[in-house]
Amino acid sequence: MTLDKTAIRDAATVIVLRDRWTNPSILMGQRGSKAAFMPNKFVFPGGAVDPADADVPLATDLPDLCFERLGEQAEPGIQHALAAAAIRELWEETGLVLGQPGTWPGHVADDWQSFAALGYLPTAAALQFVFRAVTPPGRPRRFDARFFLVDADALQRDVDDFSHASDELSHLQWVPLDRARDLDLPFITEVVLAEIAARVTSPEPPSSVPFYKNNEEANLFLRLRGYPMPTHD
Repeated sequence: MTLDKTAIRDAATVIVLRDRWTNPSILMGQRGSKAAFMPNKFVFPGGAVDPADADVPLATDLPDLCFERLGEQAEPGIQHALAAAAIRELWEETGLVLGQPGTWPGHVADDWQSFAALGYLPTAAALQFVFRAVTPPGRPRRFDARFFLVDADALQRDVDDFSHASDELSHLQWVPLDRARDLDLPFITEVVLAEIAARVTSPEPPSSVPFYKNNEEANLFLRLRGYPMPTHD
């Protein structure tokens, strides 16, 4: 079966926040010049949900509040796959591990073989659902992306070691949060950065989540939980 590249695919993106109380920085990398989606742009690690992600064993579940928010205006039961995809994409694109020591039960999917070989099970308790955005119509790829914030302290191993990363993102680096907008960023990344900057001193998951919803009829800025997002001060 040929993949319909114009269809909206569920996706997960991970914003890793380091030294949030002293000198906050975030992990970003640059997409290749030949990439079909956002070439040359600096982005957070992330990508589309794979079918196998729904069956990946999680050592810990998402926070209850995040699980509830992820379920709004979404396919029933999508939360598990989104959390697993976030952890997998973080591993694939940066070589960083969000997991805890453990042995995988049964079969390990191909995309998870290298993660499992390290002796870790993925764990979702540290993931916080903070933003959602649907790619506007007319783009070569469209995603319904959920953005997860995770503190670097929750990661295993050396957070400066990117030696296990794939080559999908280049120039992986910790960028001071107050300088991130100096990079060549997609519009939506700039919007998300403003949300993260406002959340640096709030370690708990947000009670409502911004939702940038684009479709053929309109571009809407909503908040999951039914609260309209203000358009001005």
